[in-house]
Amino acid sequence: MSFSELGLMAELVCAVSEEGYIHPTPVQKQAIPVILAGKDVLAGAQTGTGKTAGFTLPLLQRLSKREPVGSRRPVRALILTPTRELAAQVAECVVTYGKHLPLKSAVVFGGVNINPQIAKLRRGVDILIATPGRLLDHIGQKTLDLSQLEILVLDEADRMLDMGFIRDIRKIMALLPASGRDGRQNLLFSATFSEEIRQLASGLLHEPVHIEVARRNTTVETVAQVMHPVDRVRKQELLSHLINSQNWRQVLVFMRTKHGANKLAKQLETDGISSAAIHGNKSQGARTKALADFKTGTVRVLVATDIAARGLDIDQLPHVVNFELPNIPEDYVHRIGRTGRAGNEGEAISLVCIDEREFLHDIERLIKHEIPSVVIEGFKPDASIKAEPIFKKQEQRAPRPGNSTGQARRPQRQERGKNGNQLEQKPQPGQGQHKPRSGNAPQPSANTRSRPLQHARPGQRPAQRSS
Repeated sequence: MSFSELGLMAELVCAVSEEGYIHPTPVQKQAIPVILAGKDVLAGAQTGTGKTAGFTLPLLQRLSKREPVGSRRPVRALILTPTRELAAQVAECVVTYGKHLPLKSAVVFGGVNINPQIAKLRRGVDILIATPGRLLDHIGQKTLDLSQLEILVLDEADRMLDMGFIRDIRKIMALLPASGRDGRQNLLFSATFSEEIRQLASGLLHEPVHIEVARRNTTVETVAQVMHPVDRVRKQELLSHLINSQNWRQVLVFMRTKHGANKLAKQLETDGISSAAIHGNKSQGARTKALADFKTGTVRVLVATDIAARGLDIDQLPHVVNFELPNIPEDYVHRIGRTGRAGNEGEAISLVCIDEREFLHDIERLIKHEIPSVVIEGFKPDASIKAEPIFKKQEQRAPRPGNSTGQARRPQRQERGKNGNQLEQKPQPGQGQHKPRSGNAPQPSANTRSRPLQHARPGQRPAQRSS
């Protein structure tokens, strides 16, 4: 089947052909005709399946068939993504496939100056690609009007929920014109389906067409998976050994923390392996440069956290390494989906210490098969080492004055104001006000949004928002 047989207009078929694509992928075959028909879509597609073109191409066609109301170009299509990198890549896709159409697009995300974005929005755009946080900033400054929106796309919806964007998404949805029959068209794409995703879909989508091109929560079949048992203190040594002995030229390495990503990148540089770290604390310029250097081969190893790596589109990436296993099993699926894209073969390697055995078992239960274990010669784990919990429980505090039960007092829930900042806590009945303790106890950040505790898994850190 060709793209023209899917009902796409000549301008779009030409743009696709110029990019070297001849046949649509399975998700494109299913999604394009449905979206062209104006129906809502709930799509389950793993990364690397061509889903971005699957919604971009019909979106461009639908907008080009209908002239905007009034002389000024209003935003008629909004594509929400969880990260800056994914927003930039979707925007590039929109420009590439829409180059023969008279439509204008813009991308807005945090970490960069908002003024150039405001100037572009004032000139008028048809398609806006945005992260939720910066989109709400524009709405708050009244630099954006969504009253004439025709199409809403939630891309990587599962990751947006994992990152704590659910409240922002609901705020945005409340500001949009009506959806449903003869109203706004809604498209939701997600690599995995959780109960939260289904609840979001039920409140957003109107009689959606369900599209699923891969079994739920499964890994890409073109990815060869292997795990190497190793002591925690020798992981970096083993990684350097694998890169040098097998002459890996392009490796994406996953860490749990920003600090760990920085530390590993420096250690690899010391070993003579060109490396760069990418995470939420890096400026947008630094993140863009690191990704560009990695794609061109200037940097051999890109060390990333889960949030920063979400949506990275790297053609023919051969190797993904889990330096640390994720404590959320679904993140393993997202991580190794960076390789084996578009039918290319890839390899996913996990360096697993004894402390991570439970994480490994959770992952294998999710993907429904055992990951082969291969011990690298010279790196056999020390059998005398005992497992220790990776996430230690907070020690119970001694009773405070005014707590007559003799038990540690349950922490009060932090209230937030309209701007997201924490409000001063009110004393509970029977409790006096106490002066702040001295010392170095960490204080909650006003810029950190945590998921509700009742949704957290045992040992799981609350997800943080980053746009």
